[in-house]
Amino acid sequence: MAQLQIPRVKLGTQGFEVSKLGFGCMGLTGVYNDPLSEEAATSIIKYAFTKGVTFFDTSDIYGETANEILVGKALKHLPREKVQLATKFGITRIDFSDMKINGSPEYVRSCCEASLKRLGVEYIDLYYQHRVDTSVPIEETVGELKKLVEEGKVKYIGLSEASPDTIRRAHAVHPITAVQIEWSLWTRDIEEEIVPLCRELGIGIVPYSPLGRGFFGGRGVVETAPATFSLKGHPRFQGENLDKNKTIYDRIESLAKKHQATPAQLALAWVLQQGEDVAPIPGTTKIKNLDQNLGALAVKLSEKDLSEISEAVPIDDVAGGRHYDRMDHISWKSANTPPKGSRIST
Repeated sequence: MAQLQIPRVKLGTQGFEVSKLGFGCMGLTGVYNDPLSEEAATSIIKYAFTKGVTFFDTSDIYGETANEILVGKALKHLPREKVQLATKFGITRIDFSDMKINGSPEYVRSCCEASLKRLGVEYIDLYYQHRVDTSVPIEETVGELKKLVEEGKVKYIGLSEASPDTIRRAHAVHPITAVQIEWSLWTRDIEEEIVPLCRELGIGIVPYSPLGRGFFGGRGVVETAPATFSLKGHPRFQGENLDKNKTIYDRIESLAKKHQATPAQLALAWVLQQGEDVAPIPGTTKIKNLDQNLGALAVKLSEKDLSEISEAVPIDDVAGGRHYDRMDHISWKSANTPPKGSRIST
């Protein structure tokens, strides 16, 4: 199966190399869309690989474990040694108003063993704590992850939506290879603290939702969302907020024409060019959208262009918070853990 060339980047300082553009698999089992059949999911993953995408991201909570099973079956069609497989643990329950998290060492180990079985692999390339358990010292969680690395079940360790203090303390126990966190034209709150810290410590950055949960691809603007569309409950996609945010889309659409690109390509190119330590993981269920995302790699932006695009989306102009209602507590800003040696009763 011949591969095309996509730039490669190293995440962290331990030699972990991935395709500059990854593939977020969450949507394959339905979140913002209807789930795909096993055949269709396998087809799009194989297609991505033939185009040079080797970095695939899933989680044990996506599709209530169905996503890992689906991704595992699809990856059987690809050479394991050429794939960088990322999955996550830590969220025990999720809906769009509540989330339960467990970072205990016992839970870490049980999740890893279960993910290995569902994925049908002997090791996980990059294993993230999906959200930080604020009742368990991060040293305990990462201590168990370190053991899994020593046992060969995990190659590299990552964190998702972790606070600066949590990242520092985790990195002191075992090198953190990547921090996965939301980063897009309309979500830039990580730029003052998280990005500089990751670069200080030599940690890669894996932006999720780099297209603003599909907004810059036209979702909610030029595409009519289906009745089952979960983002209808997201603050930025509701009522007056969406009406205000459409003006942001219009500005990006105008700039995209200047660069002979689509709005999605320009928005994704902006994220891709935030640094050599950045590997975004947009997801899609459609080949045409995957091709469009790949096209963003050909959009070359100067520092002046990047600034112009940033200025077209002033953060104060973005209407609505980045989380669903009552979900702010799972943001990196609230992700500190107790001191080492103590726990908070829950």
